[in-house]
Amino acid sequence: MDADAIYDSLPKQALLASLERAELSELLRDTREHRAGKGDVLLRQGDRGDVLVILLSGQVRVTVYSSNGREIVLAYAGPGEVLGEIALLDGGTRTASVIAMEPLRYLTLARPAFERVIASNHRIALSLMTELACRLRIANQTIETDRAYAAGPRLARFLLRLLGEDGAARVITLSQTELAMFAGISRENINRQLGLWAQDGIVAMTHGKIEIVDIAPLEEIAEAME
Repeated sequence: MDADAIYDSLPKQALLASLERAELSELLRDTREHRAGKGDVLLRQGDRGDVLVILLSGQVRVTVYSSNGREIVLAYAGPGEVLGEIALLDGGTRTASVIAMEPLRYLTLARPAFERVIASNHRIALSLMTELACRLRIANQTIETDRAYAAGPRLARFLLRLLGEDGAARVITLSQTELAMFAGISRENINRQLGLWAQDGIVAMTHGKIEIVDIAPLEEIAEAME
């Protein structure tokens, strides 16, 4: 596994980007590379958690299924993201499924190797703890959004979340159906809201993509309670 090539291709916000080259090389030493096609399940909710997944390319959605079969999207992840660490840490079953949204490459790291790396390198352990804390914070914000915000502000908050922390990427490629599963809003409401924002010059919709034209009013909408 070419750790240098992976290191150079990592997005700045990726968990693994916080590691030094030597630390990343140590983490990747015992990994195995795999490929997946669109719709393939990398990790399945309820299965035994015996491996960690590191995405190399492509995008996945992290989703849970309720008792009535409804799919609820928790997050989307791309290259450099580490997934499946919860079950690996606590020895329980998978809390969510990870599904490929396009052809992709990924690595798996077995539990014994993961435990060895964590025990020998506290920096890697701290990075994982920081990532877990970040995901818990996002989960708390999602609960707040679901309970306290109307459909418009809720959609705005989810769109801003998809843009990432720096907001550098202004184009969202998810379909309105995907957005509906992510934000917990009907597709019809999303279509109507995006149409209104397009008239106001906040967003533009072309070829199934949503471009954020003016982020400032979207941020204002995101903080409105009604």
